[in-house]
Amino acid sequence: MLGRSSQPGCSLTDVTDKTTRDRIAEAADGLFYRQGYGQTSFSHIADAVGISRGNFYHHFKSKDEILDAVIALRLHYTAGMLDQWAQACGRPLERLRSFVGMLVANREDIRQHGCPVGSLCAELARLEHPSREEANRLFGLFRDWLRVQFADLGRGEDADALAMHMLARSQGIAALAQAFGDAGFIEREAQHLSDWLDEVAATTPRPRRR
Repeated sequence: MLGRSSQPGCSLTDVTDKTTRDRIAEAADGLFYRQGYGQTSFSHIADAVGISRGNFYHHFKSKDEILDAVIALRLHYTAGMLDQWAQACGRPLERLRSFVGMLVANREDIRQHGCPVGSLCAELARLEHPSREEANRLFGLFRDWLRVQFADLGRGEDADALAMHMLARSQGIAALAQAFGDAGFIEREAQHLSDWLDEVAATTPRPRRR
């Protein structure tokens, strides 16, 4: 969901330019999402990449180093995705709908594993992990981007509150869809969220003409 488009893993570089370190980070990203950070071992990641343990330790000395690389990867990918939405969609309402579309595009992954951002941040918070603040920057990227879109829509005074409301609804949708194993719930709630955006746009005062 958050931090992903329709593919199961993030991509840092073009496939022809990937280093072994990139491949390890991408494999770990997928495993952390599907299994959780705590349940993923060096062996799991090395097997997914197809490298020896010795080669693995040449690139990463600890799982915390891998976690930092995964968070950096997700931040890089998320920032690029948000920029792409901003360039591809002309109007603020269309850009906001791109966020809603992300829910639907990833509904099967969400049904099985929840939101990749929410699940990682929640797990690191439970562990009181030192990297939890850096992981929370993923939510910050979405919050800032959504706030800009609502401000561009004409909701400057409550743009941040609307951005947080949209984030909260998306997280609730992801949590309940995973709990009940219902991908159809995501589609229905995404439509409600889209309808809510229409209401926000319709009730936004238009700037007065001079």
